[in-house]
Amino acid sequence: MTHIDLSSARWVKSRHSNNGGNCVEICPDFAAVVPVRDSKDPSGPVLLLPVEVFASFVAGVKAGDFGSV
Repeated sequence: MTHIDLSSARWVKSRHSNNGGNCVEICPDFAAVVPVRDSKDPSGPVLLLPVEVFASFVAGVKAGDFGSV
């Protein structure tokens, strides 16, 4: 399992976030993985997604593959 020190991570939300509380945050500071967490639970679990997986997910969202939420 990969361990990444996130103690000084710079977390960001999408600029499309409307601060309604149902947001995810990412940390764009790593080359191989994209850490993802729930903005409502900043001390909770973090998913470490390979960059290619995260890029594929974002492309799917943009293409409407997941419908509207």
